[in-house]
Amino acid sequence: MARYTDNSCRICRRENQKLFLKGARCYSDKCALSRRAFGPGQHGQKRKKLSEYGMQLREKQKTKSFYGILESQFKKYFLMATKRKGVSGENLLQILESRFDNVIYRLGFANSRYQARMLVRHGHFEVNGQKVNIPSYLVKVGDIITLKESSKQSQIFKENIAINAKKAMPSWLEADIENYTGKVVSLSSRDEVDLPVEEHLIVELYSK
Repeated sequence: MARYTDNSCRICRRENQKLFLKGARCYSDKCALSRRAFGPGQHGQKRKKLSEYGMQLREKQKTKSFYGILESQFKKYFLMATKRKGVSGENLLQILESRFDNVIYRLGFANSRYQARMLVRHGHFEVNGQKVNIPSYLVKVGDIITLKESSKQSQIFKENIAINAKKAMPSWLEADIENYTGKVVSLSSRDEVDLPVEEHLIVELYSK
């Protein structure tokens, strides 16, 4: 599958907002947006006023960047959200939060969603005792996520857990850090999604 391979800091600068795509670096003085708070490229410092369509498009692009997914999959999630009961925009965010790579990040096993995606692909995690190496796998209520026994001595997980220990755990997840396990207690609600996303703009864009 195609994947964005350019410098991810350019995405934050394009959106003029921290998307926390590089984990700990985003909180340090090395953050590119903190040092160059303007868009990338030759004309980056000349920001134009966006039209209604432009605002909707940028919101969609920003949300895709948050979760690290491409257009075809994002549109698939939107169609899935419209078929569920409730508000389509909130359903969309709930589906995105249910992605396995996002859950690994939320549990504190990874410093960023990008790193979580790599760790999942390398087969470090199990769901209900079965290895899952698909980042887009959608978790369900009651699922138990565990770190493979052979991976528990890996320094990367010890460091990530230590770094993320002070971060608040979403109420829809439970974590047993000592045993490297997590549980999906419920699906996320809108007020538990702490990302600056205006999902109604995405719904308006796809509804045209």
